[in-house]
Amino acid sequence: MDRRRTYALAIAASALVVGMGAARPTPPSPSPSPSPSASPSPSQSPTATQSDGTLQILTYRGYAEYGGTSPKVNWTGAFEKETGCRIAKLDSVQTAEEMADKVDDRPYDVISAGPVLAADLVANKQVQAIDPAKIAGYDDIDERFRDMSTVSGKVYGVPYLWGYHEFIYDAGRVEGADLREVFASERVALRDTPLTIADAAMAGGSDEPYELTTKQLDQTVALLEGSRDRVYWRNPIDLVKGFATGSLDYAQATPYHKMLLQKAGKPIKAVSTRRTTGWVDSWMLGANVPDTTCAYRWLNWVTAADAQRDAAAWVGLAPANDKACKGRARQMCEAYGAGEDKKLDHVVFAVRPPACGECSDYDAWTERWRELAE
Repeated sequence: MDRRRTYALAIAASALVVGMGAARPTPPSPSPSPSPSASPSPSQSPTATQSDGTLQILTYRGYAEYGGTSPKVNWTGAFEKETGCRIAKLDSVQTAEEMADKVDDRPYDVISAGPVLAADLVANKQVQAIDPAKIAGYDDIDERFRDMSTVSGKVYGVPYLWGYHEFIYDAGRVEGADLREVFASERVALRDTPLTIADAAMAGGSDEPYELTTKQLDQTVALLEGSRDRVYWRNPIDLVKGFATGSLDYAQATPYHKMLLQKAGKPIKAVSTRRTTGWVDSWMLGANVPDTTCAYRWLNWVTAADAQRDAAAWVGLAPANDKACKGRARQMCEAYGAGEDKKLDHVVFAVRPPACGECSDYDAWTERWRELAE
């Protein structure tokens, strides 16, 4: 590999580090307030958050940034300045599994959750219904995303960012591929989450990849078991390294990952598929919040086009608010087809696999995935 190509791939890796959760400073605390990164002392009640004009936030890395003095990555600082609410604690994680572990550590005022965790939080009454009338711009969110956050007629989430998967391949090493070839390969990197079972189910011909009977789950896992030496990734940097070193022919990725690799000069293409899987992350309101004033200010903030534009451009996903598809987020919207109904019709958005009749529930998926990936 020539020096120019190596440099370009290094730049792509750096972009993934920045966009997908490199270490960053904890939120600054205006004097004389206590440090927001500090845990409450025994004399402090961890539930006494909203009543003193502060927020405790749990989110994914890159979704709420304190990035120093740059306004492009310091929108939470601007939130504090404009609303008068202070972010007392900002906890961030990289994966849905880490989020599920973290959510029980302490009460949070607002949480950004994917479809599986969101369903669990509602079922466990760890979040409360949201009044959309209190959120300016709620109607600007794509209707299909709003519907995904509604349970029994009540709104439980404000859609924020979304994405979908592509199966990409190195056209310099592989002439072409279909999904079954991808899943049969030893030189493939799959995303390390039980929801990848849905992608394998689609490769096996399932029309309802999140509603699998026990027999269908067995058949799908058998397809995955055919290649025990494949890679399961959590950090997208592993994708760049894999294609850079030639150790990967295929990978489950996003349009953003594909774009970065192409810009680095790699001949990366996407496998043509009839449908693909996607997901929506939404902001939710914690249960038993004594005063929701600042929480609703936050929900208003992250619903607005400006905040979603910043976040989409920063993490490489698409905004749920189509009005954010300008300026630095335009490239992300074009990559994912934001606002293009025909393109979105091909995306099967994730739900928590339900225990419906003969369906295998998510606990069964998790156990089978653990056996595969360990």
